[in-house]
Amino acid sequence: MEATLFTPKQIVEIRANKRLLNLDLSAVWRYRELLYFLVWRDLKVRYKQAVIGAGWAIIQPVFTVAIFTTVFGYFAKIPTDGTPYPAFAFAALLPWTYFSEAMRRAAMGLVEDSELIRKIYFPRLIMPLAAVISPMVDFLLSFLILVGLLLWYGITPPGGCFFCRSSFFWPCFWHSPSVCGSDQ
Repeated sequence: MEATLFTPKQIVEIRANKRLLNLDLSAVWRYRELLYFLVWRDLKVRYKQAVIGAGWAIIQPVFTVAIFTTVFGYFAKIPTDGTPYPAFAFAALLPWTYFSEAMRRAAMGLVEDSELIRKIYFPRLIMPLAAVISPMVDFLLSFLILVGLLLWYGITPPGGCFFCRSSFFWPCFWHSPSVCGSDQ
């Protein structure tokens, strides 16, 4: 009879770090391909399920601005200090839409992908990051519409505006001389 030698199984224990904010960005960088594929998966699912595809990222904010312009611009007559109401509403709606969609997807992503989180190891920051990056495509498509709308109305951002150098913050502050520090 031959004796069989059993080796003990290796046990890996993962413990939480005691620091308050341990983002471990080096681990996120090592798993950047996973981040890429999660973002790609979200984009494919989002645009394949819609009949009009990526056009939805343009049509939805345009209709929302049309409704806001009708209700608040024409009926309620909300003052905009001389700025055309469609441009005023679109500049405010664009960052808000991105923020709300990114937060919604980040929260839902943790619930929807709970099986993936339980089964394999990867930095947990990847899931909310993928959920926040994928709505950026909608933001950029809508931003192009905003630029066209501003060109249509002949509106240019003030030259001394610090935030105007960042395309993300530009829609938030283009109409506010007090934030930009120059008269419009």
